[in-house]
Amino acid sequence: MSWRAEALDFREITFGSDEYKQTCELRNEVLRLPLGLSLYSEDLQQEKEQLHFGLFDHDAELIACVIAVLQKPGKAKLRQMAVKAGYEGQGVGRRLLLTLEALLAARGVTQLSLHARISAAGFYEKLGYVRLGAPFVEVGIPHVRMEKQQQSLNKP
Repeated sequence: MSWRAEALDFREITFGSDEYKQTCELRNEVLRLPLGLSLYSEDLQQEKEQLHFGLFDHDAELIACVIAVLQKPGKAKLRQMAVKAGYEGQGVGRRLLLTLEALLAARGVTQLSLHARISAAGFYEKLGYVRLGAPFVEVGIPHVRMEKQQQSLNKP
């Protein structure tokens, strides 16, 4: 592959658009099907009020996506981050997260939280997120709550 994560196109995605449908397919493929679940059995209408983002390659193919849920003033929760198979470990997730953090910081977000699969917690820790509390089970697998404060946003 002759590309760099920095060359990918970061975009905010409109709920219900063709790009949104691509994020649903990627999230289903990466996050639900391996667990024997389907994203489409969930109520996706709640996502209408959430912010959707993606990284696209030069052929406009979706490579990675994430959702941000704005909460109390200055706080947001990240969810459903997915990187297309074959692109893991190449800086794609890092690029997506750091670009999103900068955008949210510009919009006044001072604290980010997320529920990380235990298997992915190390990735988030390398980017400055800290574990909070004991592990718990979500969608049938172990997760941990993680958080990152504004002063450390964009400082992996």
